[in-house]
Amino acid sequence: MNAQKTTRREFLRSTVSGFGLASLGFTLSSCSTRKRKPSIIFLLTDDQRSDALSCAGNPLIQTPNMDWLAQNGIRFENAFVTTPICAASRASLLTGLYERKHGYTFTRPPIRKEYCDLSYPVLLRRGGYRTGFVGKFGIKVPEGVEDEWFDYFRPSAYPYFKDIDGKKKHLTDINMDRALDFIRETSPEQHFCLSLSTWAPHAHDSEKQQYFWPSACDDLYRDVVIPTPVLGESSFFESLPEFMKQSMNRDRWFWRFDTPKKHQEMVKGYYRMISGVDMALGRLLNELKRLDRHRDTIIILMSDNGYFLGERGFAGKWTMYDLSIRVPLIIYDPRMAKTRRGTIDSRLVLNVDIAPTILNLAGLSIPQKIQGESLVPNLNGSLVNSRKEILTEHLWDHPEIPQTEAVRTQQWKYIRYPQHPEFEELYDLQNDSIEKNNLVLDKRYSEIRAKLRMSCDHLIQKIS
Repeated sequence: MNAQKTTRREFLRSTVSGFGLASLGFTLSSCSTRKRKPSIIFLLTDDQRSDALSCAGNPLIQTPNMDWLAQNGIRFENAFVTTPICAASRASLLTGLYERKHGYTFTRPPIRKEYCDLSYPVLLRRGGYRTGFVGKFGIKVPEGVEDEWFDYFRPSAYPYFKDIDGKKKHLTDINMDRALDFIRETSPEQHFCLSLSTWAPHAHDSEKQQYFWPSACDDLYRDVVIPTPVLGESSFFESLPEFMKQSMNRDRWFWRFDTPKKHQEMVKGYYRMISGVDMALGRLLNELKRLDRHRDTIIILMSDNGYFLGERGFAGKWTMYDLSIRVPLIIYDPRMAKTRRGTIDSRLVLNVDIAPTILNLAGLSIPQKIQGESLVPNLNGSLVNSRKEILTEHLWDHPEIPQTEAVRTQQWKYIRYPQHPEFEELYDLQNDSIEKNNLVLDKRYSEIRAKLRMSCDHLIQKIS
């Protein structure tokens, strides 16, 4: 273990040394003297599950810069995506609309122009912000919309390693280089909004290795033993209905986790990719301070969906289990009162809340058609009516991904499959957080099941 401890120290030094992290925070009163709107950076990772950062209780992964954001901002421990797939989720993040409303996912036509006009980039740009996008775009929009949304548009794609000026460079670092270029090119007096979307830690599906990380992360997790996945035993998988056993979740399990050796290698690769993003975040924080932009730049960190690492005999996402829909969400606002820093917020929040939150932080009006809710009251500690239940859905018509609808409360989850009405699921999350025991046929819970069925119908009608 000594080698791992040394690696950890070296990793921490490489990411936070010389930064003076504590000096970044300051009070609301000091911010008011600046007399300008805040700048906003929305950092979106890909396939980062909710516990894949150390501040969320993961004892193995090393994410000191993400942890710092949480320690000096607010971490939302019950953040969920309304659809756990990148295309639909990214459309929801931009527009504040559910998949059922914006209608976009893979193989579908571009997002309708009327919904593009609700997106936070176009509204911020019209409101005087300089807007930028770097990284994985992941959606289709009508021709010319990117030019309406962004002053600076630098989308990227695989492979993870590219030759840049004769040197091999990882895509995470390339994207951060472009993000820093955008910030440096922005006038010191100009407020900006940068959407920085990493490809990591998404696997490169067509490659045997699957996970590729920056060379600086080569030695991380070398001496770590990855635990056996929860509910990963074959007996549990065999108890699932046939349409689940034949899903894409299972196909990709064979790519990544079908032997203990492969499971160890793949999870470590996944963690290294996240640590690579964390290192890049450290560069961003350092550059904001160097440019004296750190006192009024808000950083939002989120992922587009959760992820299975062998649990339930699955890989991927696409389901309504918490491992698939639950994501990290941290909002760091340097103007935040000291008493609010380091808060863990347990209220149910959604990816559709990001667009209205960004608009609210920028001092702009939130269109009534946006279906999410601003999280600014949560940042301020205001007493607001929190959600009692949320709707999640997956509507892509794909032969290997069953369409799904679900309602989740703080205690209960009800899941149904429109193409397989014979099968439903009901879980008591307070007593069964891993969602092992399906109570849907237990007569003791028939009233709860009926109530959640009605809630699912009502929420669908409400957002349609």
